[in-house]
Amino acid sequence: MKDVLEKAARVRLLIFDVDGVLTDGALIYGDDGQEYKAFHSRDGHGIAMLNRHRCVELGIITGRTSEVVNHRVKNLGIRHVYQGQRDKVPAFEELCSRLGVAPEQTAFVGDDVVDLPVMRRVGLAIAVQDAHPFVKRHAHWITPNPGGRGAVRDVCELILEAHGRLEQELESYL
Repeated sequence: MKDVLEKAARVRLLIFDVDGVLTDGALIYGDDGQEYKAFHSRDGHGIAMLNRHRCVELGIITGRTSEVVNHRVKNLGIRHVYQGQRDKVPAFEELCSRLGVAPEQTAFVGDDVVDLPVMRRVGLAIAVQDAHPFVKRHAHWITPNPGGRGAVRDVCELILEAHGRLEQELESYL
């Protein structure tokens, strides 16, 4: 865990996949073809805690395109959003370049093999608890909770702890 905290302390940019990370991966469609996704409130609160401390930039790189994702990231204050990225590496490289962040100063949270090309380039590769086994083998850290069920909160608290801000944040609720 010490190695993971050292890597997390260097993170200046935290990037999430969406389906299987911010959600449980279920794709729900209504009769009218409208797509629905469920997001966990604790994950959202974890992102809010990170935003308060301004210790990292937050981004999304996802293979699918969904209007509901636009609504959720706007609500969460995530400004760097790349949807429809079958190959996530160009978006990753563009975001790092735009923010002036080296790959070793980034973390990526993924759940499936399509996330591996980016996960293998970052300083801290994180897999959610219910990620594909092959993805877990290539992760530096695996969240205690599954995607869409608290994994993002796990990551947010890891980053806050590594940056020396978690205890202060939690105590602010007492």
